[in-house]
Amino acid sequence: MKLFQQLLVAPAALGLLAPVAASAAELDLAGVNQYAGEEQVTSISQFSDVQPTDWAYQALSNLIERYGCVAGYPDGTYKGGRAMTRFEAAALLNACLDRVTEVTDELKRLMAEFEKELAVLKGRVDGLEARVGELEANQFSTTTKLKGIATMVLGGAGNTGFGDNVTVNYDVRLNFDTSFTGKDLLRTTLRSGNFANSVFGNGNTALEVAFQEDSLDAGGVDTVGINRLFYQFPVGENFTATVGAKVRQDDMLAMWPSAYPADTILDLFTYAGARGAYNLNLGAGVGLWYQKDGFSISANYVSNERASEDAQIGVGEDLTATVQVGYAGSNWGVAAAYTYANVGTYDASLTRLTGGEDFNAIGVSGYWSPSQASWAPSISAGFGFNADGDPFANGNDDAWSWMVGLQWADAFMKGNSLGMALGSAGQANRGKCGGNAVCTGGIWLDNGQDTLAYELWYKFQVTDNISVTPAFFWVENDGADDTYGGLVKTTFKF
Repeated sequence: MKLFQQLLVAPAALGLLAPVAASAAELDLAGVNQYAGEEQVTSISQFSDVQPTDWAYQALSNLIERYGCVAGYPDGTYKGGRAMTRFEAAALLNACLDRVTEVTDELKRLMAEFEKELAVLKGRVDGLEARVGELEANQFSTTTKLKGIATMVLGGAGNTGFGDNVTVNYDVRLNFDTSFTGKDLLRTTLRSGNFANSVFGNGNTALEVAFQEDSLDAGGVDTVGINRLFYQFPVGENFTATVGAKVRQDDMLAMWPSAYPADTILDLFTYAGARGAYNLNLGAGVGLWYQKDGFSISANYVSNERASEDAQIGVGEDLTATVQVGYAGSNWGVAAAYTYANVGTYDASLTRLTGGEDFNAIGVSGYWSPSQASWAPSISAGFGFNADGDPFANGNDDAWSWMVGLQWADAFMKGNSLGMALGSAGQANRGKCGGNAVCTGGIWLDNGQDTLAYELWYKFQVTDNISVTPAFFWVENDGADDTYGGLVKTTFKF
């Protein structure tokens, strides 16, 4: 009898005990069928004598919830320990199978009704399986993802030191992001462009998209170079370490204290208002950050392999060491940073002269963004102060910089955005030497306190991967002519 119970009760239907007599003579099969067909319980909790500790509890629960074909005694009990006859088992199994048959017939009817649609879906699934198989067979790498961005700029500017020019330039970057564990990152970036020595490649009109373009290394254009090569990996639960042969300062910061978009127009608005502290130095470096519950501490060191070339645009640090403390909430953040740098002195041939100066810089920056697109813009602001031999102070003991940036998401049309910024920063300005400018070894620098810049742009998001951004900018230079211009920037992401 125990074997019979195990075969029938546990998987399927011998849990269907009903009010029955103890012998076949007393059994009323018609009564059993009626009770099982009309008075089935809907929840196992309706049985007062069934407990979760009972060996067949789960089987009984499944039969009630999935098939609704379990009956009990009128007094609300199940009497699971009571013996049953073969007649009782047959009657109750029949009642349960009737329920299953009803479900099966309904499924058959639905399958017949939607036969054409199911055939189409099957064909699509088969096609997807074939495509997935082809992709797996021909994929570039199981560990590496390729992300690219190509930018073309048509525009011009006046009073730049390069003459009044209308030019067309491009910049292309290919990021190869590799992960071996799912938590680490090996980034290799290839980059090429032709902004070098153009109206938008240097000076106050330098664009963000032209910053640190590798063609400067060769003094020419259209050369492909390694722009990034670093490895980032977790250390324990809350620490992340970064080492790289070519890594930038902001690659090793746990947070960036600005919501003003990275693909802005003028380069001087990409430093969170503190160009001395957030100098975006690029070279061999190492960094470590701690991050938990929005709070973070970052520390990094970068040795600038291109200090002589960077001196052309007034950023000639040989090395930088940066510490940042910050907090990033769901839609706001604030950070304070300190940077120590050793600045080389270069002659007209970009050869480092003996000596050099040290300078210290601090920056305080923050941002706020609305939780959803509205009339209120995201606001980013920052202030920086540099002391002791700062390259942007031009012989003064100290200098300062600042910026305020606004951006409206979904401006006039969903997906588009409108932005503007103004600020003052130490900014190189080639082609003139007068007023507050100081000429040393062929390098022209203008005092950051006396440079005030504006930009206004509107980004049309043509597709998910293509955007067109017309923009206008104006830079007021104390002791020299103002610089102004306009452009149209087209960006492709793939």
